[in-house]
Amino acid sequence: MTMVMMAGCVPDTTQFKIDYQNPSLWEKYLVIPLSSLLDLFEQYMGSYGLSIVVVTILIRIAVFPLQWKQQKSTKAMQELQPHILKIREKYKKDQQKLQEETMKLFQAHNVNPMAGCFPILLQIPILFAFYQAIMGNEHIAEASFLYLQLGEADPYYILPLLAAVTTYLQLIATGASDNPQMKIMLFFMPVMIFFLAWNFPSALSLYWVIGNIFTILTYLIFFKKNKPVKA
Repeated sequence: MTMVMMAGCVPDTTQFKIDYQNPSLWEKYLVIPLSSLLDLFEQYMGSYGLSIVVVTILIRIAVFPLQWKQQKSTKAMQELQPHILKIREKYKKDQQKLQEETMKLFQAHNVNPMAGCFPILLQIPILFAFYQAIMGNEHIAEASFLYLQLGEADPYYILPLLAAVTTYLQLIATGASDNPQMKIMLFFMPVMIFFLAWNFPSALSLYWVIGNIFTILTYLIFFKKNKPVKA
């Protein structure tokens, strides 16, 4: 989802430059530190590609507690859906009673229907700042990694394919296939991500693929064992 939001920023590295002389608060406290972190790991590892991999994982670890809360809330809401549908059917002619019974259900299972939104909102600034740190770092645009020129799109479309496949697997791992309203995303999102990654600099596609793989692994390890909420 984050990559889609970032798509509003055209993937031409000339369109975003970090203002080191007169940085905004956003750049000073988020973008520049992340860009410096990428430079730091490059000095130790000798590769901006490896630096992107490491910093991506570190960021994902940092936002993992938010991801955990988000997933617990989402899972609880999914498991309560059959009960919610029954309440809606039973009180479809009495909106006030419907709201009262729905809130009682949430309270009985200690579920906050808005809880899943806040972690997402908190993650977006961090991930978007990392996006700008990559785009605004001129050294990354000129660097190479494996067969890739990090400032240019993948000429062999390997990363776009990996981005699409890992996006699909992430949607499966996070339970999108269990939600009828999300099933269309199983096909729409991977295709859209493929075409975005086709045009994005390889540095961003690499970031996206590594982030997807990390998310898939964390869901399989930590969230697959979640027990359903009892009625």
